[in-house]
Amino acid sequence: MIMIANLQYGWTFFVNPIDAKYHWGRTEIQIAFSIFVLTETWLVPIEGWFVDRFGPRIVVAFGGVMVALAWFVNSIADTLTLLYAGAVIGGVGAGAVYGTCVGNALKWFADRRGLAAGLTAAGFGAGSALTVIPIQYVIQHQGYQSAFLWFGLGQGLVVLVLAWFLAAPLAGEVPSAVQKKKVPQSPFSATWIEALRSPIFWVLYAMFVVMAASGLILLAQFAPIAKDFKVADVTISFLGITGPVLIVAASLDNVLNGLARPFFGWVSDNIGRELTMFLVFTGSAVSMWGITTLGRDPVFFVAFFALSFFTWGEIFSLFPSTCTDTFGTKYATTNAGLLYTAKGTGALVVPLANVLVGSTGDWHAVFMLAAAMNLLTGVVAITVLKPMRRAHYDALGIRVSDGTVQRGKRDSRLG
Repeated sequence: MIMIANLQYGWTFFVNPIDAKYHWGRTEIQIAFSIFVLTETWLVPIEGWFVDRFGPRIVVAFGGVMVALAWFVNSIADTLTLLYAGAVIGGVGAGAVYGTCVGNALKWFADRRGLAAGLTAAGFGAGSALTVIPIQYVIQHQGYQSAFLWFGLGQGLVVLVLAWFLAAPLAGEVPSAVQKKKVPQSPFSATWIEALRSPIFWVLYAMFVVMAASGLILLAQFAPIAKDFKVADVTISFLGITGPVLIVAASLDNVLNGLARPFFGWVSDNIGRELTMFLVFTGSAVSMWGITTLGRDPVFFVAFFALSFFTWGEIFSLFPSTCTDTFGTKYATTNAGLLYTAKGTGALVVPLANVLVGSTGDWHAVFMLAAAMNLLTGVVAITVLKPMRRAHYDALGIRVSDGTVQRGKRDSRLG
């Protein structure tokens, strides 16, 4: 997971150098980012199907090869078509690794599903923190093509080697999860068809799309936003880190993005998924407001961007764990993979942010819209999702009030 992090979180450092060399325009270059996220997410259900049937090793090994090939293509891309092709290859490889690793964690650790998914996803969220400075150094001194080439080959090789150490739990190897009042879990395993028939899946999907879109905009546009706010090269000391705002913020953001996943996963294991969503999505709305109102000050820029990533990264532990709690463990990789495609849907918004900035002249409308949508999503978690899931568990014979399970007849309409 750490080795595929740069494919997404390191992308922002390449946007301006690519534009400076070929003058394709930010919007056109950022289409590659959207293509990457689309292929990384929308193919995960297919990759998950292979994992659920053939095990994790071969799928992740395939992903390692694709990861190396993707950045090699990026290193020689002299047309937008070739750049987009590299994005497709990279998305396929990253999805194979991401979907497999998170799905595997969901199967192994049923009693601490939020924490397990969060710790695994943290590798992707924080994995690029240690390579921010090396990638920037290589870009500045050897060119962005060299950074693509050597980091791509190294990352792909590590994934390929580590793939053979993965294993999925055998039947009976993992004990059944103990029911908790605040985190009830389905004793039945819904197939992907049954999951798609459930309205709960689509409420989760819509919420995931909104939250993913707001964070992906920040992620893809981070360096351009810092440049537009005229703070990118300002030297700053923040929490013991000294350097240009772009470097300080990027390092801090990656760390907090990663920490958010296990932290809020653990919180949700103890206070419930929906309440955690409400609290953290509201915090995300505050961070968006802070960036647009105070972000032209270097200190506030770093602080509110840090808050935004800390209140965004948790979606990659909360949503898959909620999905598996609801629809069971056996097909967890496939079902969580289907839900993960919401991230790809949210990526379609990323290029539109540049269009909105072009029409309004600044980023204010983008951030205020994101803040409003994040706040609304937090409210939906409490007022819509929670009652729907309570009714779902009642139909399965799970008394949420005391956490006990009554092995009643399965209602396939609810999964």
